[in-house]
Amino acid sequence: MREQNKPTVKASESDLKEKVVAINRVAKVVKGGRRFSFSAIVVVGDGNGTVGHGLGKANEVTDAIAKAIDDAKKNLVKVPMYKHTVPHKMEGKYSGGFVLVQPAAAGTGVIAGGAMRAVFESAGIKDVLAKSKGSSNPHNVVKATFDALNKMRDPMQVAQQRGISLDKVFNG
Repeated sequence: MREQNKPTVKASESDLKEKVVAINRVAKVVKGGRRFSFSAIVVVGDGNGTVGHGLGKANEVTDAIAKAIDDAKKNLVKVPMYKHTVPHKMEGKYSGGFVLVQPAAAGTGVIAGGAMRAVFESAGIKDVLAKSKGSSNPHNVVKATFDALNKMRDPMQVAQQRGISLDKVFNG
């Protein structure tokens, strides 16, 4: 996977804001009846290009969310941004989840489904068009969105590698 190749980013704990994407109640049938546990998927970000996701499982909802936040803080990545949007069109895939992410003009807002919206808002991306095309499972959608964001290239680095100006990268 590409996620392992990206360097993890250290952000101060106070800057990170967390969003709970989904909470799932899981029932295990035991001799005395049903035993319930909870799993939570959480996205954390500083609103300035750093974002991470995590999964937590516990017998209480609050414990599951706390574990998910700790897991998300361990998986932070830096997302390339250009004028509060993504630099270029990209598709992401994880298991059955497919997402399409493309840049939008200023003032468009975040046009994306629930699980993707949390990722973009936590990353600080203000204008983006996105479509979830496969599984609607929030776990797969969040991971597919991270796959798309991780595959994106920073326009400044592309300009340096090619030896041309930033304007020429976008306008030819």
